[in-house]
Amino acid sequence: MSESERRASGARASETGASGTDPATDAFVAHRNLLFTVAYEMLGSAADAEDVLQETWLRWIEVDPAEVRDRRAYLVRITTRQALNRLRAASRRREAYVGQWLPEPLLTAPDVAEDVELAESVSMAMMLVLETLSPTERAVFVLREAFDVGYDEIAAAVGKNPAAVRQIAHRARRHVDARRPRRVVSPSEARAALESFRNAVEARDLRGLLDVLAPDVVLVSDGGGVKRAALRPVVGAGKVARFYLGGSAKAGVAVTCEPTAVNGDPALAVYLDGEFDGVMALRVEDGRVTGLYYVRNPEKLTRVASETHLTLR
Repeated sequence: MSESERRASGARASETGASGTDPATDAFVAHRNLLFTVAYEMLGSAADAEDVLQETWLRWIEVDPAEVRDRRAYLVRITTRQALNRLRAASRRREAYVGQWLPEPLLTAPDVAEDVELAESVSMAMMLVLETLSPTERAVFVLREAFDVGYDEIAAAVGKNPAAVRQIAHRARRHVDARRPRRVVSPSEARAALESFRNAVEARDLRGLLDVLAPDVVLVSDGGGVKRAALRPVVGAGKVARFYLGGSAKAGVAVTCEPTAVNGDPALAVYLDGEFDGVMALRVEDGRVTGLYYVRNPEKLTRVASETHLTLR
């Protein structure tokens, strides 16, 4: 719980004479990780998701919990509405973003990667697919597909009737299915590909890099106009290998990498001459790397030092 949430909680406890927390605080704390996951999947930004939780909390403490039949559903509804408002505003801001935009990476625990459903829903590849949906389509898809929310409840959250929500869900699902990344690799295969990629990068081994990259691999890098990054996706093993190895060679820096996990994906924390530079998530299919998502924008690297707890339940 944030500092402002704690202050508000303390004020409510004082008002009710409670020695600890009150029912509203208990409900919010119990579902906080879920609400954060909902907001993050809709927005792709941990900072914006935290702001949405602040807004949700401020609206929630104005409600009498005794009058709420399903507190989880009610909190999800508030969070969705606030996230949808931010998503509409963010879509306009991203049009002016310098270069490629990637979701803010989150350091995730190993159990996230083991939860196939959760790992797929928050993966960098899936989050980029969600970026191609309209704000309402994204909200409906996330609530229905990831969190299994009923159509009536989604309708109340997005301000549509249930029939319209069903149509939106069908359209969004069809759109996502056409672009959905495949997750057909075991954890051991992912680790092996990660290690091969890491060794090739650190040794500047072009042949080794070409061996681990899929022919149609795609590299997306996000510098936010602050760090050097490709303005468009780089496609193809040869182009990706030359872009990556050529850039470090030209800069004359030593590249080292440490294995980690972000958004349920195998990833590398990248260091240039010993200084932390960014995080690269890898998508692995059939033992080869098919996607590379390199976040260098410093403003997006605040959540890679400590684990973020995500949940779909």
